[in-house]
Amino acid sequence: MVDVGPVVVTRAVHFNAAHRLHNPARSAAWNRRTFGPCNHPNWHGHNYSLEISVIGRPDPETGYVIDLGRLADLAQREIVAPCDHRNLNLDVPFLRGVLPSTENLLIAFWARLAPHIAPPARLYRLRLHETERNSGEYYGPGGPPPA
Repeated sequence: MVDVGPVVVTRAVHFNAAHRLHNPARSAAWNRRTFGPCNHPNWHGHNYSLEISVIGRPDPETGYVIDLGRLADLAQREIVAPCDHRNLNLDVPFLRGVLPSTENLLIAFWARLAPHIAPPARLYRLRLHETERNSGEYYGPGGPPPA
């Protein structure tokens, strides 16, 4: 087989959750001004979609960078099961004390997933869709790859 560069594969998972954007160190007025309707005291919800991308060279025996079924199981265990139909501020132990913005959720999800990706493959990117119009991407502590 010809030596090839790395391949990126992606698995998407979905979960529904409520949250409130609120910084308890700031005033109620500051929180309302900063977060608008996302600061509603009785929470609000989203239908989240998380894309999990892994990079590596395909294994010569399987042709896989990673078995996407195993990646789906990992995402179910580490993200979906603890977060689905939960209040992200109150019900998810690994998010305690985290302001559950899209950005902070991406960082927390990375920390949950990255240790479980076996080398030589590695977690490459997470993309979280909070709404059809709002999403964020995270490439890990090292930032995005050079262009």
